[in-house]
Amino acid sequence: MSTATARGRLPGWVVPASLVLLSLVPAAAGTARLAELARPAAITEANARFFAMPVPVVLHILTALPFGILGAFQFAPAFRRRNRAWHRAVGRILGVLGLTTAATGLWMTLVYPWPAGDGVVLYALRLVFGTAMAVSIVLGVQAIRRRDLAAHGAWMIRGYAVGMGAGTQVLTHLPWFILVGMPGEAARAVLMGAGWVINVVVAEWIIRRTGRRPAPSRAAAPRASAARAPVAIPAGASADSGLRAEAQADTFASV
Repeated sequence: MSTATARGRLPGWVVPASLVLLSLVPAAAGTARLAELARPAAITEANARFFAMPVPVVLHILTALPFGILGAFQFAPAFRRRNRAWHRAVGRILGVLGLTTAATGLWMTLVYPWPAGDGVVLYALRLVFGTAMAVSIVLGVQAIRRRDLAAHGAWMIRGYAVGMGAGTQVLTHLPWFILVGMPGEAARAVLMGAGWVINVVVAEWIIRRTGRRPAPSRAAAPRASAARAPVAIPAGASADSGLRAEAQADTFASV
């Protein structure tokens, strides 16, 4: 039995791989949409808005896909500890990608005609969660600028969770499609909202579980350092803040 298994943890690759898999269906749909826009295609009621104004949907797809995939590796604790410079560089890129994804999602919500099956409730949900994603990322960036690593980790987890809503929405829709068929306006709003809410609940559970974890004692620190690399804490950040920030991502690997 490995040490990781003995501690009740999943292998470090499981969570990033799961998050990448969660991105695959939205990624495939986005790639198909880009291919459709790149070549002459029949204009239908379902795609007319994209051909009339392709910029927001193209930007949304081109930023949402790498945001989901690159962001998954920020939750691989061992990889992150071995590649601190990579973590920081990709974090900057993810901030830009995430803000662009949220902004273009709001742009499409505000200017595109509603597709079939959408209604007032889903329109409001798109505005609420798109704004929440943007605000979370902005607060995460502000937190790291003032060296508050724990707050940075918490806000970035929230922003990533909202951004991954499209993947979870595939899972919330699938049983309905199989058992009932095409959802109506009310059912579609519930299923879409459930995808975002599930992700937010999981994110908050991770953040709060991390906050309740006791920090290792000073006496235990030498023994712990033999098993794992030390946390790199920027100048001005507290040691407790650094421990909490690392624990937030480590929690993803817990059973």
